[in-house]
Amino acid sequence: MPGSGKITVNDRELDDYFKVESAKQLLKQPLALTSTLESFDVRVYVKGGGYFGQAGAIRHGISRALVQANPDLRTPLKKAGFIRRDPRVKERKKYGQKGARARFQFSKR
Repeated sequence: MPGSGKITVNDRELDDYFKVESAKQLLKQPLALTSTLESFDVRVYVKGGGYFGQAGAIRHGISRALVQANPDLRTPLKKAGFIRRDPRVKERKKYGQKGARARFQFSKR
């Protein structure tokens, strides 16, 4: 939403939620690229994954919101690779096995 550049994650300040500086920089990338860091307030709710996975998801969400707010920003964001979703998901566990690829130990006798 339009504002002064305040970023809130799960009702906590950005610095309280993300302790690692590189995760903070990762989610600020679309705002910095489009020079809108001081123009929008960001309020996000995330769960699941790790800190960097969450930061990447927030980056993707911010990019999509910026495109919705101003369609002219799509070209630089797309060129930087922020619009594309990472399609990788966890592989399912197979029946008769220990995990997705791990097998139970084979015993000949």
